[in-house]
Amino acid sequence: MQVTVFSAHQYEHPFLLEAAQGRHELHLQLPALSLATANLAQGSQAVAIFANDDASAPVLEALHALGIRYVAVRAAGHDQVDLAAAQRLGLQVANVPEYSPHAIAEHAVALMLALNRQLLRSQPLLHRADFRLDELVGFNLHGKTVGLVGCGRIGAVLARILHGFGCKLLGQDIQPNPELTERYGMRYLSLAALCAEADIISLHAPLTPATHYMLGPDMLARCKPGAMIINTGRGGLLDTRAALAALQAGQLGYLGLDVYEYEKGLYFEDHSQQPATDSLLTELLAQPNVLITAHQAFLTREALASIAATTIASLDAWAQSKPAEHELTASPSPVSA
Repeated sequence: MQVTVFSAHQYEHPFLLEAAQGRHELHLQLPALSLATANLAQGSQAVAIFANDDASAPVLEALHALGIRYVAVRAAGHDQVDLAAAQRLGLQVANVPEYSPHAIAEHAVALMLALNRQLLRSQPLLHRADFRLDELVGFNLHGKTVGLVGCGRIGAVLARILHGFGCKLLGQDIQPNPELTERYGMRYLSLAALCAEADIISLHAPLTPATHYMLGPDMLARCKPGAMIINTGRGGLLDTRAALAALQAGQLGYLGLDVYEYEKGLYFEDHSQQPATDSLLTELLAQPNVLITAHQAFLTREALASIAATTIASLDAWAQSKPAEHELTASPSPVSA
């Protein structure tokens, strides 16, 4: 099968080619999928897309007109795909629901520790030979209350890690997992109650109309003063402007983001030779208690290998006129990542 792979960055080429083993002809394209780039899929029967590609109805219609019949999403999140339009057009869509929950969970902990232990502030001081510690006081994770919003695969791994640190765990999910309560003493609460009690809030919910801006001005105002928020889920879960205002007002103490609600068209590309155009991101980066990574929580060798293997498995099934294991429908269940 000929497959056009959009947003194919150098770091994933070897993993995709190794997984394919020559069974498919992969056309690796750096540009993201959009209405303007859809014609790059000419001659292919399938496309493979990533988190910030545009698979809205007009783009899917353009792909369908080119002869595309299959869409493989190289990620767990699939809010970038208009599944209703795909179904109407007869396009089969599959994602990678689980590649490495450990990669995401460990990155969330890395953000917590880097913020807590003032690593972002310490490095410029160190490079100036300023070895004073006055502005670098942190706190122990041990004994702190951490609220996990979304307690699926990633949330469960993070719960195990934080339990090892000696944290008290709170959870919020539409499908509570009693095993997390049994093993780690997690208490499930409403989002409002979780925000009021947690020292750290970590977001791992899927992005749906119901979860968009689940942490907005009202919920942020309910947070404990000085609380830390970590988002490795989806940018739209957090009202970023409201979070910045809460930081500047002293309501929030720390903010760690691996995802950003306006990252599409920005992340995964080199903009270093261009003037900054996102004033909100610029202002966030200027805050001493904000740490941002550019959607790299998934970026481990193990995760890349798993993503490639599952993506190729979907293509293998379609090439044999079989349904892929992880096909998506127009009404997916909102399960936590």
